[in-house]
Amino acid sequence: MKVLLVNGGPHKNGATNRALTEIAVTLRKEGIGSEIFWIGNDPIAGCIGCGACRKDGKCFRDDAVNRFNSIASGFDGFVFGSPVHYAAISGAMSSFMDRVFYSGDKNIFYMKPAAAAVSCRRGGASAAFDEINKYFTISCMPIVSSQYWNQIHGNSAEEAEKDEEGLQTMRTLAKNMAFMLKCFEAGKSAGINVPEKEAAVKTNFIR
Repeated sequence: MKVLLVNGGPHKNGATNRALTEIAVTLRKEGIGSEIFWIGNDPIAGCIGCGACRKDGKCFRDDAVNRFNSIASGFDGFVFGSPVHYAAISGAMSSFMDRVFYSGDKNIFYMKPAAAAVSCRRGGASAAFDEINKYFTISCMPIVSSQYWNQIHGNSAEEAEKDEEGLQTMRTLAKNMAFMLKCFEAGKSAGINVPEKEAAVKTNFIR
């Protein structure tokens, strides 16, 4: 079993990466593999609603979104991490998640455990945390919780290192993720399958 950890920060080795590294180390101790996917610091454009991904199976912009979607099906769980910018996730991460969840194969995420992890200098973490979780709840993804909202404080990896509670929160998150994945695997072995999806019904509230 493997978990894909997404670093949505502009700094590859910044505070967000420090949080994800703590998760990765703990997952390994629990017998779960992981990989950190950095979205990079090149500009990531937002979705323009062109519908090309519905025809071609991928976004017409060949960037980190398509690279992520090309490997995501090989993972059993996900953690999306972002720094806090103005009480929200980073602009690049917002565009990335919009397009990933819109353009990707919906089976990539269906009934796979997911968690958010945010890093902030001081405030706005809970708002950014809520923002990420909304992608999961619209995609039939069980949310993995921790002992506190999944946040770590610090303006750099070195500062985040001093947030002992934040690091512990990440370790607890990793242990809970591992537990959930193992439970899902045990259920599958016992013949318990994920719920069968109904065909989507779309209702537009226009009068």
